[in-house]
Amino acid sequence: MVDSKLLEILVCPVSKGPLKFMREKEELWCASSRLAYPVRDGIPVMLEEEARELTEEEVESLR
Repeated sequence: MVDSKLLEILVCPVSKGPLKFMREKEELWCASSRLAYPVRDGIPVMLEEEARELTEEEVESLR
């Protein structure tokens, strides 16, 4: 779980866009950069090299 106050101030390091916490996948998703950042032990790993690319279906689910 990511603290809601932390989620309010975090942005994607690539696009500087907003992030959405996807609880079931334990990831933070950014529609702008199309990247998913892992959350490990409740800590977001906000490194581009640790992120994975979102699928087209995942991006569409954010809209």
